[in-house]
Amino acid sequence: MEVAQRAQQALGRPVFDDHNIFRERFEDTLKAQGERLSAAEKKAIYKAVSWRDETAPPVVARRSKLKAGEPFEPGFDGRYLETVGKERFIVEYEPDPELRDTEQVPLKEPGGIDAFFAREVLPHAPDAWIAREKTQIGYEISFARYFYKPTPLRTLDEIRADLLRVMAESEGLLKKIVGGA
Repeated sequence: MEVAQRAQQALGRPVFDDHNIFRERFEDTLKAQGERLSAAEKKAIYKAVSWRDETAPPVVARRSKLKAGEPFEPGFDGRYLETVGKERFIVEYEPDPELRDTEQVPLKEPGGIDAFFAREVLPHAPDAWIAREKTQIGYEISFARYFYKPTPLRTLDEIRADLLRVMAESEGLLKKIVGGA
């Protein structure tokens, strides 16, 4: 807590519209003060002093430098190519949990998951990506549809007879309780 307060005093009270810039300045401040925090402590501080803003630039999770001549195949995995001068970087962004969604793709989808994603998702959310590590391929079987045997409904006469019987029983109970009055 003391480390965060000292960092706040050094940073001042400006409002950062870009979380990436805030994190960079916070890290520089910690380094200048000779402080080290664990990833969990930093995450707790970031969560305490920031809020979600849909208009803010996306938060960079990882930026890796590509070697000269190293190929990069863009896909739907959330990795993007960024070029700064002659250097190329692969950039991955922090996912926004409030925007997370799932889709059920037919097992025999022509072109597979990628074709479905390009056709059904990207037109509505151009910055969406597929979390491949969470992708599950399987089949949904409705057991109720195949194995449930419904019991036939009772006839109206059976229901009426049950109601009359219950009413007669309850009338006898009422007379016993009230004392035959």
